[in-house]
Amino acid sequence: MRRTVSIIGAPLDLGQTRRGVDMGPSAIRYAGLEERLIEIGLTVADQGNVIAPEPEAIALVDERARFLPEILRACAELASLVEATVRKGARPLVLGGDHSIALGTLAGLAAAAGQPGGVIWIDAHGDLNTPEASPSGNVHGMSLGGAVGRAPAWFAHDGLRLPALDPSRVALVGIRSLDAGEREFLREADIRAFTMSDIDRIGIERAMREALDRVAGPGFVHVSFDLDSLDPEVAPGVGTPVRGGLTYREAHLACELIAESGIVGSLEIVEANPILDRENTTALTAVELVASALGKTII
Repeated sequence: MRRTVSIIGAPLDLGQTRRGVDMGPSAIRYAGLEERLIEIGLTVADQGNVIAPEPEAIALVDERARFLPEILRACAELASLVEATVRKGARPLVLGGDHSIALGTLAGLAAAAGQPGGVIWIDAHGDLNTPEASPSGNVHGMSLGGAVGRAPAWFAHDGLRLPALDPSRVALVGIRSLDAGEREFLREADIRAFTMSDIDRIGIERAMREALDRVAGPGFVHVSFDLDSLDPEVAPGVGTPVRGGLTYREAHLACELIAESGIVGSLEIVEANPILDRENTTALTAVELVASALGKTII
């Protein structure tokens, strides 16, 4: 495991409609992220935040993919930082922002590796929509779809190496809310999905071990952790909560298994919304989960 962790903030909130998620990186930092990582023996470098435009200052061009040109530009800046971080031998830790930022993280990882990689996508939602099929036009629900190569003309951008993922090395964990188009795509695609029903039946340990086996391989292995994968009782400060999510201990075990595997080279944690939170509970939980994923153990 690379012992230097490079924090990159991506305070983007254009991918969804509830304000406040742009403050997520600050809330997670304020919750003691750097101090916690230093405690577990990591060297930490904070690169600050990418520039993220405000929706009030932008004209909406297409309701099918709201603010997509601006999102792609911000993601291109993020991709450049992630690529440079990997080339320096450090471990990228990206703080969102909404989940549209994953387009930038994954494109940067693919550029550094020179090939597509794999991802464990821990989320209540599939994020596999396309602009034509999306019920909302919110790009945070299309980020994984764009990264695996769906609707390529929409997501083409000079600064983004997309598609960034090998679909056969994608594992969804914690899924419990899918749109009709996503459901249809998953029935046909070579993507492994562990729904909450699956986790109820087989347990989070088996689900994560199978997910890790699925995503292992050349290029890179990334974990993208959406805090709405947690039950709203555990993480109230998210924009799209769905009841019946991962418990506090299930989420920690998932992260502990990520660290134990030794194959994951990068991590992002997204969708913390301090406006909707209670006493920064969700950001504090995010810090604890990141620490577990980066090697913190009880003993």
